[in-house]
Amino acid sequence: MLTTVTLVGLVVLVALIWLFLKTRSKDLIEEMIAKRRGSSRLVSRAEFVEGMERMGVALSLTNDRIVYENPDLDAYLELRHLEEIEYDDETATGHSVEGRILRLRSHGHTFEFILDPATARQWESMLPPRRADQGTAKAV
Repeated sequence: MLTTVTLVGLVVLVALIWLFLKTRSKDLIEEMIAKRRGSSRLVSRAEFVEGMERMGVALSLTNDRIVYENPDLDAYLELRHLEEIEYDDETATGHSVEGRILRLRSHGHTFEFILDPATARQWESMLPPRRADQGTAKAV
């Protein structure tokens, strides 16, 4: 009986720790969004898609780059190196998503971000879709 109670207690403890870390991660992303708001043209929450993994990020557009960051990731793409900008309802691998995908191609690599529909409209107005044969990307 004591073993069962101990085991249940450990499972509950692990679940609580996982929940705390997940909640804290969301809080940290909100702090990053607030920090970027003053220096960016557009800032929002997004999910960065890497293969089958999705991770929450703060996504921001400045005059010359797109920055995506979370407590474990700090990366950016320079607008002048973007070859294509697309908005879609499914990932490049064909998986449907709730919301819209912002798909960026740079140097032969694809970067995908899941946005809610309203946020995707904001991004599309600031960073319109563009194919590789249409010249360089310019934010409006």
